[in-house]
Amino acid sequence: MAANLALFRDLARDIPQRILALLFNFVGLAAGALIAAYFNVLSSTSWALLLYPGILSVRGAIGGLFCGRMGTALHLGTIRPSILNNTREARSLFYSIITLTFICSVVMGSVSLLFIAFLMGTTVFDGVSVLIVVIATMGLSTLLISPITFEASVLSYRRGLDPDVVVYPIISTVADIIVTICYIMVLSCLLSSPQRSRSLLVLIDGLFLSIVCYLIIKNVQDEVFTRTIKEFMLTLLLVSLIVNVTGFLFKEISNTIGNRAEIYAVYPALIDTMGDVGSIVGSTATTRMALGSLDPSLSSMKRHLREIGSSWSASMVMFGLFSVASSSLYGLGGLKSLFLWMMTVNLLATPVIIVIAITVAILTRRRGWDPDNFLIPIEASLADGITTISLLVAINIIAT
Repeated sequence: MAANLALFRDLARDIPQRILALLFNFVGLAAGALIAAYFNVLSSTSWALLLYPGILSVRGAIGGLFCGRMGTALHLGTIRPSILNNTREARSLFYSIITLTFICSVVMGSVSLLFIAFLMGTTVFDGVSVLIVVIATMGLSTLLISPITFEASVLSYRRGLDPDVVVYPIISTVADIIVTICYIMVLSCLLSSPQRSRSLLVLIDGLFLSIVCYLIIKNVQDEVFTRTIKEFMLTLLLVSLIVNVTGFLFKEISNTIGNRAEIYAVYPALIDTMGDVGSIVGSTATTRMALGSLDPSLSSMKRHLREIGSSWSASMVMFGLFSVASSSLYGLGGLKSLFLWMMTVNLLATPVIIVIAITVAILTRRRGWDPDNFLIPIEASLADGITTISLLVAINIIAT
């Protein structure tokens, strides 16, 4: 009885902190508002809407790897809480993130092209456009997202906050907005002046490739750089397959709801929050495993119930707030149905995502791999897909 009371007291203290970390996902409504506002651009080609969730997911997977590694390294002291004059591991990690961004762009774009060609049929022109758009979007967005991630991790640690709790929720939201802006800009540019824009985008892609080639040649003997690349490659194909399935599910949602702005507005915030829940639960577990205070076993997870319960409770609060905010922006007439959809999505998706995060953390630690190279990339990608499936289920079983 006393242990249960202590757990409830801990949850009461932790839930406000988790809500504070997840509150930044409100900014994610801006990404959704952009999708609603520029829906005509995204629906102007057969493949643009399909690519959008995949680009968000891959960018989130890379950002999750970066956040997870930074959080653990700052706790262990292998990266200093300093913006300048940091350790070699910090530089190697930064370079590996840039390299992985390009590799993921090529692989994700290629797999997407195969999916689109198989299910919808595409021309050679469309195929080239898909690759150009994905690489340019990811390249432009990484110019801002990577430095912001590094600085946010360092500053949060300096201020006594836990990077494993606060950084990924903030960065995933910021990244969604930046990626959405870049994607809409690239698409609008390509559609407005195809020939001239294609040349400019090819130039951007070529510059990105040149930078990555230089980094690979310079760091091929660096253990941190090569290990990060190799271990993430194990998850890359899985992530690429997952995000394309998510894209087709999102397209199915679009076919079902039409131009329902309140749902598009809340979508990026939903997948962000679900990914954040898995990130908080998994990253805090991997850090405790690295510090030796938690064993890599399912039985030890009962000592992690505090993180699980507080993160889930905070996500339910956020989902309710998202439904109110989106309905306020686009009409309160749909508040009841939107609220029911949000709560259904949360109840369906959260337990699955938490189990996935814990399982990946345990299995990778047992194999001697770095969990931070796997946990958030896999968890975040699956969270996007699971949340999208849950939303599709909720829309179909609950009347408008």
